[in-house]
Amino acid sequence: MSYSIFLLRFVDGEVVALDAERFRRETEPYVVAGGPEEGFSQLRAEDGGEADLYHKSPGESGMLCVTATHFARGAMLGVLARLAAALGASIVPQDGTAMIFDEDERRHLPAELRGDAVLLAPTGDALQAAFDAG
Repeated sequence: MSYSIFLLRFVDGEVVALDAERFRRETEPYVVAGGPEEGFSQLRAEDGGEADLYHKSPGESGMLCVTATHFARGAMLGVLARLAAALGASIVPQDGTAMIFDEDERRHLPAELRGDAVLLAPTGDALQAAFDAG
């Protein structure tokens, strides 16, 4: 069974496009298969941990969501946390509480996510602790 997290950027409660060029710059050092134009990227972190990222190819409507599945704990969590923070995105687990990296992001979340959202430092350790607590 796979566990998924979603990287979503919200403005006034609505999902807005992620910066595709920033996504490319942040993920490029870790891509071992696929890439932004293909809608799928497999990443490998420095400790060998991997993650599968699914994302719409940049286009007219933009990249609205990045879904991470099959991700390893360890260094890959740091990669995902830094990616989300660089994109101004929240991490929304499939079954949990939204995670934000800047308190200003809370006001932009949809009302149903706002109250329980957890503020984290953009580090793998902070993301791991949030998963363990959730």
